[in-house]
Amino acid sequence: SAQLKPPSLICLFNFVGPFSPFMYYSPYIHMYAIVWDDVRTTHIASEVANGNVNRLRDKTGLPLASYFAGTKVKWLLDNIPELRQDLHDDLNRSSVRFGTIDTWLVYQLTGAKSPHDGAENLGGLCLTDVSNASRWLFLDLRAATWDQSLVDTVCAPHQLPLSALPIIRPSSNIYAVLSNKCGIPAFEKVPLASVLGDQQAALFGQACFRPGEAKNTYGTGMFLMMNTGEKMVPSNHGLLTTIGYQIGEDGELVYALEGSVSHSGSTVQWLRDQLGIISTASETETLATESNDGLYFVPAFAGLFAPHWRFDARACIVGMTASHHKGHICRAALEASAYQTREVFDAIYADSDVELLQLKVDGGATANSLLMQFQADMINVEVIRPVVMETTSIGAAFAAGLAVGVWSSTDEIKKLWAVAQVYSPNMEEEQRNRNWQGWQKAIEKSMGWVDDDGHVDCGEAQQSPDVESDLTQKVTEVEEA
Repeated sequence: SAQLKPPSLICLFNFVGPFSPFMYYSPYIHMYAIVWDDVRTTHIASEVANGNVNRLRDKTGLPLASYFAGTKVKWLLDNIPELRQDLHDDLNRSSVRFGTIDTWLVYQLTGAKSPHDGAENLGGLCLTDVSNASRWLFLDLRAATWDQSLVDTVCAPHQLPLSALPIIRPSSNIYAVLSNKCGIPAFEKVPLASVLGDQQAALFGQACFRPGEAKNTYGTGMFLMMNTGEKMVPSNHGLLTTIGYQIGEDGELVYALEGSVSHSGSTVQWLRDQLGIISTASETETLATESNDGLYFVPAFAGLFAPHWRFDARACIVGMTASHHKGHICRAALEASAYQTREVFDAIYADSDVELLQLKVDGGATANSLLMQFQADMINVEVIRPVVMETTSIGAAFAAGLAVGVWSSTDEIKKLWAVAQVYSPNMEEEQRNRNWQGWQKAIEKSMGWVDDDGHVDCGEAQQSPDVESDLTQKVTEVEEA
């Protein structure tokens, strides 16, 4: 609209997983982006791990899992012949680029319109920030540089040069001053001043600038992250050691511990779209029963992420009797997010010896008061919801503002953060323990459902060839979907 004012600066945040390859000076994209929870790369993670999911953890801070971008690179190299051909070609090799969505957006914003009709912008900057780079399986976390030995380990037998990876920059920094060549006249002379992974942006937006401060984001998945300062804390309890952010070229790297859970809000979406027992997410709160009455729902649709990292797990509902109804399933689906948060909450304490005295929360599910109260009850500390709920967006904006001088320090930003609501625990310890014991039993029941070939393990049960073939086909269709 002509009435809209041009932006004063541009900041980017993105899911750290979605991934795409492209050619630097060509309108050609090898394929669409692969999303972070795509299970087609599970077997790649398993093959690289070779029985030890922590094989690369000392350098990368990460377990070997399909969640991370490196497995997507390997899948693309395995499955896109044209990509392999370009990498083997002396003329085209230097133009091949891989990147998460932040890299693609920066490339588009800093590039110029292509002469090809309908093609993307060409010739822009190919970069990412330290927070996104730390989730590839290719980054030496201490040096904050790409490591060829890690690339070779994950991508073998393919050879991928480091030149195909984006340049790594700080999270808060003026990367470029844009021009109207990108095709958007309003962007003329506008600085591009921050790039952050989504969870790191939320950490920034929740003003968790001091070691020991933490936030939990309830989105499609769920992500509890704690600032550990300039200290890189190794995890022995299934968490991710990651880079939180870096402010400016001369700024110190700020590290974090994170527990990533694959399904939270998407569990409620499943109730709506697949089971059809609700029509809106908010209905879960009104339909949910006072108690789960012994019914538990483990939403391991893509396996279990932190702190278990068990990709042989699958979703299950256990403890069901004839008296249970959809209200109990709604209750159990909400409770699952709180139980999974408790697992990560406990793992953070075990790894860091830091006892979290409160938990800042954000994301769509924080509008559900039943969930927030149950969350406070299960972790037995206060749960705090901020005034500004879009913490990921405002975190990226804060980082950009620091880069261009809107604020001079994180202390100024911290004063802008404000509390909207506090949920205090009020559950009896006996009930809390009973709930927790039930969840732990349910988790055990979810494991061991998928064999090494990615098919459901039916144990020693005998099946006719037709039934087995039909089952394999159905499992394949579900995983591809």
